Amino acid sequence: MSVAANPCLSIAIARLRTGQENFAIWVLQAPLPGGYVHHDCIWSPSLTQKWLRWQEMFSLRELPHVPFANHPTQSIPLDGSFAGAPGGYGGRLMQDLGINLWQWLFEEPIRSSLAQSQGIAIGQNKPLRLRLEIRDPNLIPLPWEIMQPEAGKQAISLNQQILFSRTTSDVDPFLPPHSQEVLNILLVLGNNLEEAAMSASMTNLPRSYLELQKEAAALVKVIERSKGDNLFGTNEFAYSVPVRVDTLVQPTPAELIDALEFNNYNILFYSGHGITAPDGGLLFLRPDATINGTELAQVLVRTQVTLAVFNACWGAGPDRQGQHAIKRSSLAEVLIHHGVPAVLGMREEIADREALSFIETLTEALSQRMSIDMAVTLARQQLLTLYKFNQPAWTLPILYMHPEFDGELIKPLDEGITELPAMLPSLQEIPVPVALVRSLDENDKVWYIRGGLMRVGRRPENDLVIQERWVSQKHAEIISRDTLSGPDSQPAYFLRDFSRYGTLISSSQGWQKIHHQEVPLYSGVKLKFGSAYGQTLEFIIE
Repeated sequence: MSVAANPCLSIAIARLRTGQENFAIWVLQAPLPGGYVHHDCIWSPSLTQKWLRWQEMFSLRELPHVPFANHPTQSIPLDGSFAGAPGGYGGRLMQDLGINLWQWLFEEPIRSSLAQSQGIAIGQNKPLRLRLEIRDPNLIPLPWEIMQPEAGKQAISLNQQILFSRTTSDVDPFLPPHSQEVLNILLVLGNNLEEAAMSASMTNLPRSYLELQKEAAALVKVIERSKGDNLFGTNEFAYSVPVRVDTLVQPTPAELIDALEFNNYNILFYSGHGITAPDGGLLFLRPDATINGTELAQVLVRTQVTLAVFNACWGAGPDRQGQHAIKRSSLAEVLIHHGVPAVLGMREEIADREALSFIETLTEALSQRMSIDMAVTLARQQLLTLYKFNQPAWTLPILYMHPEFDGELIKPLDEGITELPAMLPSLQEIPVPVALVRSLDENDKVWYIRGGLMRVGRRPENDLVIQERWVSQKHAEIISRDTLSGPDSQPAYFLRDFSRYGTLISSSQGWQKIHHQEVPLYSGVKLKFGSAYGQTLEFIIE
């Protein structure tokens, strides 16, 4: 499924003043113009206390995290209305915080924007893609994935009708990943926790290395078994794609980079020890070798790895300076910032058996051509089924996705079917004037607008493909439709912008930028998509 096919609602959270509890919540992207709303609110001491109580129950090793140092740290009693929550005391804690986070985020008018977006998605018989951008690093450690509207309702990250992920808008543009018909996986086993605590001089550890070799072989079996299990019982199994796995056990950074450079991998699985650090965390490849997130990002972007999965402690958590979290310091955020399409990290350490269950289900879903966010939802459901709602396993995987990425790792079989907008004129009754777009930088480049619709963007299925980094995958459409009713009606052309960076249109006042708008097009108007540095195009009606 692509961004064009799935309605998308993107919500941002930012603190209004440093050191204060005042926040702004607003919609960055919505499937309808009225969905772009804004709401100011306060993070209450009660929410901090409930988060502390949740950590006391579920946090595995880290000391409790407090978003605001001036908030009291005494736990408060459970609300009696949650007495019927599943799983006893643990389930009540899970449900209590999940409902309170939902109520805080989806106050009016944000709630109405969500409801309208869900209505559009339901009307199109498609899931709604919901992305959350948390700009205050002190709120990143909270388990937003457990949000639920009320007792008895599904958590947001378990709902197949809402494909939930985190994102950040502070990103570099990225080129669309290479289309492949195979899951090409590089499995990297790095240093484990016990070895990382040893002296760097103790590099000769044959027993530990042999154990890691056995662990790698077991992981490969799990991944390959997922190809034959058909865990979901769908009819799509006959159309699933092959899975190929290569392994590296305790590689040097150079060996890891060489493997990525000389093979066409679309997935990286890393399992090993990791710690937080200001430059995107630190992965322990072997006792005497590490690689940080910023270094890893360069090679992942260069080799166009689409999905990076890290079974390492705190891969989705920010580093801290004293009591304050450091902005954009988590491994997941750093990789997304540099242009990696999708990153999945763990909020805390996950048990080996839980990680194996998650990887098996995730691989099976991806091999059946599901989008990455849908595959993560199904793998999370599997964790809940096996290890129960009142255990933290299903809350640990955190998915980040680049705001321009449509979630597709393998193209669905039905991709490429064109649906013309309902507003197009009846072509049998009213002749559409011949129109074209030509390049003013290259005189021989001309694109005719056929059937009253031209799609513009970076992806190859667009009618006008522009491979410039500031051009979005689905950037804009040029459409023809009636401007008057009755026998004298005549078609006219309009440009609709869907992009991240907007479209520049020439006028008597110079270049005018439009963004998420629709404007009429007149013959002779000049266009630039995404940036003033882009190529100049001219729209002509013959």
